[in-house]
Amino acid sequence: MQLSPQRRKVLTMLVTALVIVALWWVQQQESSPDSSSGGSSSSAQSAPGDGETDADSGLPLIQVADLPDEAVETLELIDAGGPYPYSRDGVVFENREDILPQQSDGYYKEFTVPIPGSDDRGARRIVTGSADEFYWTDDHYSSFSRIAR
Repeated sequence: MQLSPQRRKVLTMLVTALVIVALWWVQQQESSPDSSSGGSSSSAQSAPGDGETDADSGLPLIQVADLPDEAVETLELIDAGGPYPYSRDGVVFENREDILPQQSDGYYKEFTVPIPGSDDRGARRIVTGSADEFYWTDDHYSSFSRIAR
């Protein structure tokens, strides 16, 4: 079947328009603040820091002010040495996901960051290292940011 020049031109314009819309949509998805969070609306899901990366860990940096209030309260409890609301707070974090820098066994400890209204520990944690570094995860260890303190 032979297309007339006019139909070929219309078809070319239509295909071009579809490609432009598809590229625009992909770009919007990649730049969306919660595109990597599964749609979570947690306040800490906004871009950590200003796109800064921690030189030691290679992880994104997040400012304390960008953490949820409950995470700030957990940091204060850690600084005070407790008491902690959960029996698992302060246990060794084994870094099975290999996202944090490799260290010897027992180097990392984890602390629960409560979720208001939740009846379990949820997915939010602060993990500390023996050299006083602090890491934030709100997706149960699938990703981490280094807390800038």
